[in-house]
Amino acid sequence: MGRILLKMEGIVKRYPGVVALKGVNFELKQGEVHALLGENGAGKSTLMKIVSGTVLPDDGKIYLDNRQVSIDSPRRAQTLGIGTVHQELSLVPSLSIAENIFLGRLPRHKSGLVDWQQIGERAGDILESLGLHGVNPWWPVHRLRIAEQQLVEIARVLTWDPKILVLDEPTSALSDREVRRLFDIIQRLNARGVGIIYVSHRLAEVRQIAHRVTVLRDGRCVTTTRMEQIHDTDLVRLMVGRDVRSRFPQEKPPAKTSQPLLQVEGLTAPSGVKDVHLRVGRGEVVGLFGLIGAGRTELARAIFGLDPIEKGRVFVDGQPVIIRSPHDAIRAGIGFVTEDRRQGLVYPLSVAQNVTLASLRQLSPWGILRKVEEFAVADEFVQRLHVHPPALNRPVRFFSGGNQQKVILAKWLCTGARILILDEPTRGIDVGAKTEVYHIVRQLTSEGKGILLISSDPSEVLGVSDRIAVMYRGRILSEVPAEQATEEILMSHASGLEVPA
Repeated sequence: MGRILLKMEGIVKRYPGVVALKGVNFELKQGEVHALLGENGAGKSTLMKIVSGTVLPDDGKIYLDNRQVSIDSPRRAQTLGIGTVHQELSLVPSLSIAENIFLGRLPRHKSGLVDWQQIGERAGDILESLGLHGVNPWWPVHRLRIAEQQLVEIARVLTWDPKILVLDEPTSALSDREVRRLFDIIQRLNARGVGIIYVSHRLAEVRQIAHRVTVLRDGRCVTTTRMEQIHDTDLVRLMVGRDVRSRFPQEKPPAKTSQPLLQVEGLTAPSGVKDVHLRVGRGEVVGLFGLIGAGRTELARAIFGLDPIEKGRVFVDGQPVIIRSPHDAIRAGIGFVTEDRRQGLVYPLSVAQNVTLASLRQLSPWGILRKVEEFAVADEFVQRLHVHPPALNRPVRFFSGGNQQKVILAKWLCTGARILILDEPTRGIDVGAKTEVYHIVRQLTSEGKGILLISSDPSEVLGVSDRIAVMYRGRILSEVPAEQATEEILMSHASGLEVPA
C-alpha cells in the first residue's frame, strides 16, 4: 500500500436534534481496502455522503493527496476522482442499461450527436467484465433483478476510472458467485492503486477483502486497526457497545400449526413460479431459501397480488381467497415487506404517515383522517417495535436502515395482517438491528401470526425458522424441519446438486 489518498480530520455533521458525526478521523491509502463498520445510525452513511459530495460537513478538514479540498457536490467528487456506489440504487428504471451507465456523460461524435454505437459497445464490454453474460445493454433497467441492477450501478461508477471508490453494502443483493466476481474486480483495482472504502455489515466478507477496518459508534470513531489484528467478536462488541452472544432467539415458542394460516396449492405464475405447494401455520416461521433467481421473490409477489397468478389456489385460514391485487391481499390479512426498502416507504413522509399508509381506509371511513388519531395509532406500533428515535413527525428518510425496516413492519401490523411475507428483511442492516428483527419475528409468532421469511443467507433461515422450504428454478425442491437442516444441505438443494428422493 502506498501514500495516503484521502484524509479526513475532525469531521462534524449536525442535523436538527442530533449530531451524526462527532469529530471523526479517517484515512484511505493507495491500493488498500479500508472497511467501515458500525450499527445503523453510527454515522457511516453520513461520512460517506460527505466523501461523495452529497452532504457538506459542519466542521473538519478533508485532504486528497495531501491537498485540502472542499467536496461540495457529487460532480466535484467525480472531478476529484471519487466514485460512489450507494446501497440504495440510483438508476433510472425506464432507461436502458447502457444509458444508465453513461447517464450525464454520453459520448458524442464531432458533430455533437450522441455516439450510440460506442455507448453500446463500451457498455457491453463492462457488463461482460462484471459477469453479466447474455445481458443486452439496451434492455431497460426495470427488466433486471436487484442483483443485476447492483452490478449495473457498479459498472457506471467504474467507467469514471476513479482513484477512490466507495462501496456501500455492494453485496447485499449479490449471490456468492457474484460476490467472488466483485472481489476479483476489487483486487484488480487495488493492483492499479485505487483505494476502496468498503461499507458492509457482513463480517466474513470484510475479513476476506479488507486490509484495515474503522469502527464507528454513535457518531464517533472507536477504533482503526489492521484486519488481522482484531477478532470478529471484538468488532461486534465495538460496533454495538455490548456483547451480542447470540443473534437468534434461543427459545422458539411452540408453533400453533393445527390449521394452516396460509396455504398455496399448485401456484404457477408467468414470472417463472411453477406448481408451488406451500403452507405456513399459525405461530410458525417458514424459511424460504434459495439462490438469486430461484423464484423466491416472484412467489411472494404472486401471493401478494403484485404479479398475476396463472393457475393454482391460495387459502387463508382454510378459506379460498382470490388475489388479483395488493388490495385483495391486504384485505385477506397478508402483509409484504419487500427486499427493496424504497418500495415499502415514502421517504418524504413522516414516520406516522408511513405507519398508517396501508390502513387509511380503516382509519378514515368517512374520508377524513384526524392527525391525533393517526399519531395515537402510529405511536402504539413505534413503541412496540422500539423505533429509534420515536419521533412520529420526523421524515422517515432521516432514520437508519434498521429503523426504516421497523417502520415497514409497523405499517403491516397496523393493517391487522396475520400473515407476513418478509423478503430479505435484514438486507443492509447491522448486527444489532438484525438481532432486533429476529426477536420481533419471534414475538409476532408468539401472538399467532404466520411468517414466510425469504432469505439467501442460510444461517439466517436456520436460526429463525421452524421449517425451511428450498426453491430452485421456480419450484420448491425440498422442505425440512430447521433442526434437521444444515448449511450444506440447504446450499446443495438450492444449487440443484442434491435432489431429495
